[in-house]
Amino acid sequence: MTEVCAVCGLPKDLCICGTISQETQKIRIYTKNVSFRKVVTIISGLDPKITDVKSLAKTFKNKLACGGTYEEGTIELQGDHVDKAKKILKDAGFPESSFV
Repeated sequence: MTEVCAVCGLPKDLCICGTISQETQKIRIYTKNVSFRKVVTIISGLDPKITDVKSLAKTFKNKLACGGTYEEGTIELQGDHVDKAKKILKDAGFPESSFV
């Protein structure tokens, strides 16, 4: 038997819940100064039920060659990476209209 989506009830190969929910998310990307005048890029607004935020954080760290962490629904990256983070999210399938 084929697997059925728990949200819409359609088979997994026909399910579009993930694409629709990516369009409705409001993702906020901003920088913040922390101790010793260091800059941190913060990405918030990602729904952990819809997207695998831990693997997305790992992708950010690998592509940007920086350190970072995932805590309580936000991704924190060391350094100022706002423009590059938007491009990575756009390549991952998030529409540009979802960035706030």
